[in-house]
Amino acid sequence: MSQVTDILQNLDYGVAPESAQLAEDWLNEHGRTFGHYIGGQWVAADTTFATINPATGTELAQIGQGTEATVNQAVEAAGVAFGTWNSLPGAERAKYLYAIARQIQKHARLFAVLESMDNGKPIRETRDVDVPLAARHFYYHAGWATLAEEEYPHHGPVGVCGQIIPWNFPLLMLAWKIAPALAMGNTVVLKPAEFTSLTALLFAEICQRVGVPKGVVNIITGDGETGKALVAHPNVDKIAFTGSTEVGKHIRRSTAGSHKKLSLELGGKSPYIVFDDADMDAAVEGLVDAIWFNQGQVCCAGSRLLVQESIAEEFYARVRRRMAQLRVGDPLDKATDIGAVVDTTQLERIHQLVEQGVAEGAEKFQPECTLPAQGCFYPPTLLTGVEPASTVAQVEIFGPVLVAMTFRTPSEAVALANNTIYGLAGTIFSQNLDIAHDVAAQIKAGVIWINGTNFFDASVGFGGYKESGFGREGGREGLEEYLVRDLPTAEAPRLPVIDPLPDVDPDIDRTHKLYIGGKQVRTDSGYSLSLPLATGGMADISRGNRKDIRNAVEAAEAAASGWAGTTAFTRAQILYYLAENMQGARHQLVESLTARGQQSAEKEFDATIHRVLHWAAWADKYEGTVHQPPLRAMVYTRPEPLGVVGIINPAAPALLGFIGACLPAIAMGNAMVAVPSAHNPLPALELFRIIEASDIPAGVWNIVTGLPEELESTLAGHDGVMALWHFGESAAQAKAELESAGNLKQMWTPSGPLDWHTTPSTEWLRRATQVKNIWVPYGA
Repeated sequence: MSQVTDILQNLDYGVAPESAQLAEDWLNEHGRTFGHYIGGQWVAADTTFATINPATGTELAQIGQGTEATVNQAVEAAGVAFGTWNSLPGAERAKYLYAIARQIQKHARLFAVLESMDNGKPIRETRDVDVPLAARHFYYHAGWATLAEEEYPHHGPVGVCGQIIPWNFPLLMLAWKIAPALAMGNTVVLKPAEFTSLTALLFAEICQRVGVPKGVVNIITGDGETGKALVAHPNVDKIAFTGSTEVGKHIRRSTAGSHKKLSLELGGKSPYIVFDDADMDAAVEGLVDAIWFNQGQVCCAGSRLLVQESIAEEFYARVRRRMAQLRVGDPLDKATDIGAVVDTTQLERIHQLVEQGVAEGAEKFQPECTLPAQGCFYPPTLLTGVEPASTVAQVEIFGPVLVAMTFRTPSEAVALANNTIYGLAGTIFSQNLDIAHDVAAQIKAGVIWINGTNFFDASVGFGGYKESGFGREGGREGLEEYLVRDLPTAEAPRLPVIDPLPDVDPDIDRTHKLYIGGKQVRTDSGYSLSLPLATGGMADISRGNRKDIRNAVEAAEAAASGWAGTTAFTRAQILYYLAENMQGARHQLVESLTARGQQSAEKEFDATIHRVLHWAAWADKYEGTVHQPPLRAMVYTRPEPLGVVGIINPAAPALLGFIGACLPAIAMGNAMVAVPSAHNPLPALELFRIIEASDIPAGVWNIVTGLPEELESTLAGHDGVMALWHFGESAAQAKAELESAGNLKQMWTPSGPLDWHTTPSTEWLRRATQVKNIWVPYGA
């Protein structure tokens, strides 16, 4: 037996095992075989597959393989339950959410042990992070269930929600999705990851125990084919997915044209920026949490270390010393820092990517540590000397692997941080808060942590930019993903079919030009559309093509950052000036409306002026908020512009629809490429000189005329376009959604014609922005 004096000499850790008996007993009670939870009862599965403890390689249980019939049964049960559940007063729904939260707390130890066994993560993480935060989500959203009707008038639940969660945080991701969905009156069909289904099945038991009405919560297990059937089901009204970017793109394509509401929380390659004035010890400890928490299997892991050059070597040395103290081993040992990787396939992927990084010139450091003889373990790894374009700097490794680069100036740090297709999170360590907040504002990511990392709370939104997906989970932003706003609609206008005349010889073509980069320019092809006028004669309109769209996007990209950086007050004043100049051109604009025989041109013009004033008023009033999570930190939000927005404008009303669609995007700081009505683009063309005279910077508002069907594909597929609003026909909307999956741009495709004469809601502003949450811890 070791003597106390011996222990004090070597300071070796002692093992502190957590008993697995509670989880083993629960598994044995079920005969280690599980079906699906559908309609409030357990349904046996025709076939099963094994779920494996990744730390030992032993089988834990047999899990049901869901089929298309399983999905049909679950969706039908959720559909039947929806009316009753939604009709319950919010305070009644809250009682169920409170009861669920309490049961999670009562069974916290079982949940924690079962999660560690099924996933491989250390018991300290499941016990101290995952389970308490899951309970917090149900408590928090119980309150929102009570307040929903008061705080969200003119909103309603989406309906039946299909939810697909990953294997890295099985219970926590379940809570993130189910709690807001139920609070807002939706019913759910949830599919956990095939590797880690056990805590979802335990959660189903809790729902049964507290008496959640039958069909409100349905849990079906299975592989990717089960998830694919859920996504494709016609009676599912929303899909909420957390997982890989590749699968997210498949879901975007699969749901194209279905008008399913969609939220995607996908991959990341988050920067961890350390300035030379940082508290280095705190930054090192934060780094341990950022990249070695949950074996690095975290979508927002700080996997790209960016260190100011002057302190790089000293900081690397401290990191290496700290890595040598990390314990890799049994997840149920409370002294373990790094547990098991979830599966042998993931383990092999980590190994291959690290070796590829070394082959591309990186220097690998792994501390001396003895890995367990069995199970899926990988040592903590640091790769230095990494180039920004190398594979390991761009690809999400999803393992305990940190890649390191250096920078000299804050602007270089921002450039490196944004040099990725992802935009989920970022961390900044600096004692100079002026620099920290300035850099936080410039990083293109949905969550920024200052002098800390990996803070989460139910009251704070979480989600990404770019190919990290769209939509938010947590806070008000997360609630809104499970609500639909009633938008006023109108009857579809009866418009003639456009029958363009043959192309005109460009040498004799006299047409209205395009408006790109603040200038009137000829179309790339020189071709035109000749549209008949109701008053007689013809109007020649430039027939834009894909090259014109690309030129317009390039101009918008060049202008986007400058316009986004313009103060909201300045943007408001410019829009007021636009209204003033439009009023001065009243005669020309009214004449352009009557040119094709439209009635009530004066009324439409007046409504348009009111619409400009409306969005000018909102430009400096749609502001962020401050959250106070239950820890010593403050979180403030920034509603930020999306970037370049493409807009396929409605066919009618020509002027009001054009202004009504474009102005909220511009008011919120976006640059844009607009395709006006092909039936009457004349009002948009009359705006060229007015825009030029109204101080709107060149490139912020680009207008390309032509046939939408010849232009929308280029807008939908262009990687420089961050969002596409399509107010055209359903078939065209579906095609654009399908083609937008390449960079996962945010799409808005309202079903049916909108009533453009009704004063619009802030839904437009929500669509024109993305919310960044910035965490700032405080205290001595």
